[in-house]
Amino acid sequence: MTSDFKSGPAQACGQFSTFYVGDMFFGVDVLNVQEVLRAQQMTRVPQAPNVIEGLINLRGQIVTAIDMRKRLRLPQRADDVPPMNMVVRTADGAVSLLVDEIGDVLNMDATTYERPPDNLDSAAKELIRGVYKLPHRLLLVLDEERTADLAVRRAD
Repeated sequence: MTSDFKSGPAQACGQFSTFYVGDMFFGVDVLNVQEVLRAQQMTRVPQAPNVIEGLINLRGQIVTAIDMRKRLRLPQRADDVPPMNMVVRTADGAVSLLVDEIGDVLNMDATTYERPPDNLDSAAKELIRGVYKLPHRLLLVLDEERTADLAVRRAD
């Protein structure tokens, strides 16, 4: 049986590895993070969905790189600002999320957890499991499985 963060706050505590995309602050369950890397050499994939930036060779492991700015329908990052790679494990293998900046690992308490707000942009809302209220911002909990699956489904 799989757990779903949307089912309740009792399942919504733990450690999250954080990152920024634009002005949004995201977290991924630290247990699903394989590693974090600076910009890597990318091999383009002809006719791939536009959110797929390319493939990276991670010590012999071929990993698909998803541009989170494109995935969230945000403006492109400046050409002189290389993305960071947050490599996460999914059911189909590792995927690199190209993000603007890597944050810290945060311990979150279920008492600050809520369902995703209704006013989130639809591109973000479909990828978010829930949010944590922090003193000066929200931590958006990313569903890495949906992020990877929807990126591939956008091939049409």
